[in-house]
Amino acid sequence: MADVNRGNRPLSPHLTIYRPQLTSMTSILTRITGNAMLISALLIVWWFLAAATSPEAYAVANGFLTSWFGDLVMTFSVLGLWYHTLAGVRHLIWDNGIGLDIPTAEKMGWAVIIGSVVLTIITIILV
Repeated sequence: MADVNRGNRPLSPHLTIYRPQLTSMTSILTRITGNAMLISALLIVWWFLAAATSPEAYAVANGFLTSWFGDLVMTFSVLGLWYHTLAGVRHLIWDNGIGLDIPTAEKMGWAVIIGSVVLTIITIILV
């Protein structure tokens, strides 16, 4: 039998009271950085293909990737790479049943965020 009160009920009452948590935000950011690294990889492939094609094509690709915008994109790519790597290590630790309590999980989330920023700065300085 059809539910006649279907239109009177709220669709998602949890959305009005839900507060995003660090662990959920870092999990979502892990997925975003994974997809963003694909775009960065395509830019690097474009640069290599342009280098193999002609000096003119290489000049265009190299000009883009060494511009201020290209530097910004590549810097965020390094940040995304470090973040994604550290978040992957965190998930490997969780897969072993370690650090699943809320305080430890939040500390690990902050460690991933701070660690990725620090490692990005170290990478930029060394490279």
